[in-house]
Amino acid sequence: MIRNWLKGLTVLAWAAAGLAHADILIGQTAGFSGPVASGVKETAAGAKLYIDHVNANGGVNGEPVTLVAMDDKFEPADAAANARELITKKKVLALLLTRGTPHNQAILPLLSEFGVPLVAPSTGAMVLHKPVNPWVFNVRASYQHEANRAIRHLSLVGLGRVAIVQVNDSFGTDAIKGALEAFTQVNGAPVFTEAYDREKPDFTKIQAEVTAKNPQAILFLGSGSAVVNGVKAIRATGSRAQIVTLSNNASDGFIKAMGDNAAGTIVTQVFPYERSLANPMVKQAREYAKAATGDDRVTPAMLEGFAGAKVLVEGLRRAGKQPTREKLREALESLHRYDIGGLEVSFSPASHSGLDYTDLSIIGSDGKFQR
Repeated sequence: MIRNWLKGLTVLAWAAAGLAHADILIGQTAGFSGPVASGVKETAAGAKLYIDHVNANGGVNGEPVTLVAMDDKFEPADAAANARELITKKKVLALLLTRGTPHNQAILPLLSEFGVPLVAPSTGAMVLHKPVNPWVFNVRASYQHEANRAIRHLSLVGLGRVAIVQVNDSFGTDAIKGALEAFTQVNGAPVFTEAYDREKPDFTKIQAEVTAKNPQAILFLGSGSAVVNGVKAIRATGSRAQIVTLSNNASDGFIKAMGDNAAGTIVTQVFPYERSLANPMVKQAREYAKAATGDDRVTPAMLEGFAGAKVLVEGLRRAGKQPTREKLREALESLHRYDIGGLEVSFSPASHSGLDYTDLSIIGSDGKFQR
């Protein structure tokens, strides 16, 4: 379904015809190819679902919204280069759903230099929350909050021998702080902590640690194919440790890539259950999906894109006709308890965190997230 949905999405623009006429251009740089491509495409599909609906109903203040998307292959340097091109050459009004912690860090200087809002960065990095960056508007909980919730859950269910495997970049360094805080709260400590290289993952040392320490559970802080390959290496040792990972892996593509190792994996979530019609945002997303494709199924990654697009569009509405980057920033900061559908988003000069919702899911034998 998602693949068919994205056939009309080129990496340089969502709607070539619309690009020629649209006054509201929004930029996105993300790894449409590379290790997180499946999740990125699902998130983009969710944003597209909402923006297409808005455009079909007259756009924002009479103008259509066009997302100009560029592939950074999940490389921070490419993310920065793409962002500069989007800002200076494509003249986008704002950036949306940039994926990855080091990638967002790489573009932060450009936001300040050119006065460009970044809405719903697709990362829970604490550096985007504190200190408050006047140009960054988060629409999801932090990774530290997720990791903390995961460790406390494992403690509650009696799994005390917990190891941590982390990527050796700013994402891993950030997320582990929440996990270590939780260990302190439950009077525990990890049985081991090992990092792997982001560019050239090698899990040999981690396999040896797993064999020697025999953890009951492993919190795996990484992205996409690295987690898939790392779990495969862990299982090759004979370990049946409970695997836990964060919401950056909450996509159908991740489940499919995990294959036989998917079932039983715990994945933290930052949006409500994607199959719950009781939640207004989920119900709305599924209705839009049904109208667009005939299939009402959505994924957690799609909900992240959908929620980010909703916040962006409301900011654009409040910015009025002929919005500027500064007007959009001011409009977003005026959002207080804005209901995106069962969740309220709030910004102020003192806080750009938006949401702190977290939950836990487990991948079932049917290849779907269960709550």
